[in-house]
Amino acid sequence: MGTAPLRVGIAGLGTVGAGVLKLLATQGDLLARRVGRPMVVTAVSARDRTRDRGVDLTSVRWYDNAVDLASDDQVDVVVELIGGSDGIAARTVETALAHGKHVVTANKALLAHHGTALATQAEAQGLTLAFEAAVAGGIPVIKGLREGLAANQVREVHGILNGTCNYILTEMRTTGRDFGDVLAEAQAKGYAEADPSFDIDGVDAAHKLAILTSVAFGTRVDFANVHVEGIRHISALDIDYAGQLGYRIKLLGIARRTDKGIEQRVNPCMVPVGSLIAATDGVFNAVVADSDFADKVALVGRGAGAVPTASAVVADLVDIAIGRRTPTFAVPASQLAPLTPAPLSARRGRYYVRLMVVDRPGVIADVAAALRDQNVSMESFLQRGRAPGEAVPVVLTTHDTEEVAMLRALAVIGGLDAVQETPRMIRIEDY
Repeated sequence: MGTAPLRVGIAGLGTVGAGVLKLLATQGDLLARRVGRPMVVTAVSARDRTRDRGVDLTSVRWYDNAVDLASDDQVDVVVELIGGSDGIAARTVETALAHGKHVVTANKALLAHHGTALATQAEAQGLTLAFEAAVAGGIPVIKGLREGLAANQVREVHGILNGTCNYILTEMRTTGRDFGDVLAEAQAKGYAEADPSFDIDGVDAAHKLAILTSVAFGTRVDFANVHVEGIRHISALDIDYAGQLGYRIKLLGIARRTDKGIEQRVNPCMVPVGSLIAATDGVFNAVVADSDFADKVALVGRGAGAVPTASAVVADLVDIAIGRRTPTFAVPASQLAPLTPAPLSARRGRYYVRLMVVDRPGVIADVAAALRDQNVSMESFLQRGRAPGEAVPVVLTTHDTEEVAMLRALAVIGGLDAVQETPRMIRIEDY
């Protein structure tokens, strides 16, 4: 610590990396007053040296290979903004730690797959591995869980962790358009990647949830046991019926302590229209932590983008500059417990089901019988209009039931001659 500059090396100068450069240049005097020392970028690594990033980098050392930057003796902390769970990003972080350098990263995939090992390596050498920017962009959810709720036992953490999916679902609801049309628009606006699969298939949110689970419950990062579903199958019809029933559909990440272990899942859910989660629209993220003494704490903000994510990166640099250190995942890495996964089949809750059935006598009786045989009780039932002999949508919701019973009932219902499509099931959460 002291008054000597904190020498920063940035590996990766894409949108976020350029944002960090601009933020440090713009807020340099303010940051120096707050931490008692300047923070200076002394080295960078990027593929294109000619690109204008809005900041003068003529006096900064350039590296074509980020691993070489990570071993630079004139760098105190390496900011890894390359991305990816392995390859150059992993080698850069491992090299930085091996050379006694603190690391700040926005790389959720790297942490989801290797977080426990990297935390162990960092803490064994008295180094900081910081990752506020890896989860929910500019929202200080990691600090909130790890430090703000340090006196609490967390029961559950849940929220909207992917802005692309939230934007798509919001636009589908407000415009009535189908998934494919809205996805194309999101890509045109830059809210979705050319290959959007990591976002729309739930993988990005699952990476973030695995990290949140570790911080919230003091367990080893266990991405392999996150149940993952995306939003490709959500139709405008489902969103319309959700509204009629008083719900909105959101892709949620949920980590919950149960008597059978810790449940980790990313999936579309129906939430009551009046809730904070339901009201979080567009590209915004929201995270809610439920704990024993503080009860429910909610954080809402921009979950991605150059400026919010850069803000989170620099917040971690401030901690390092001051000398503020906390265990990477809230408890020392050596004390992180193995995660005991709760089987999703053990979930107990309510469900929305949409069927496309041939409109003829006896069909609803057959559906009701299949539910009855598995002790699944219907709460509501909707059928709009009649079209004898043609396929029509039938929607029902259930009272609390075990998921395993729900799945058995749907297997029977899906096999009925009158059911024309695979039944669509969405979990209902009373958030």
